[in-house]
Amino acid sequence: QVQLVESGGGLVQAGGSLRLSCTISGRTIGSPGMGWFRQAPGKEREFVVSIWNGGSTDYADSVKGRFTISRDNAKNTVYLQMNSLKPEDTAVYFCAVGVGRSSGWYRYWGQGTQVTVSS
Repeated sequence: QVQLVESGGGLVQAGGSLRLSCTISGRTIGSPGMGWFRQAPGKEREFVVSIWNGGSTDYADSVKGRFTISRDNAKNTVYLQMNSLKPEDTAVYFCAVGVGRSSGWYRYWGQGTQVTVSS
């Protein structure tokens, strides 16, 4: 059984930084990569970034230049470094197994971690 556990969320002031982690357990044979999504209150879940197994990345325009995705295959962990945070980045952040900008392309999801950015 595949399990994803996110951590690293919290409360930060605008302009600050956070690093989210997503540790994967179980076998994800055939998965092309990993991604991060976020969901703010009253809004739909939105794509943030994905990373293919080969290392290629795709960022949403809203986070490009501020967020960086990386992975440590030895630790089965994917990271999301978030810099220059803005209040509009406030959301629950989810990691998932898959790639692409549509949540439908992702098979396994974590439980989410809350990120709150104060102004």
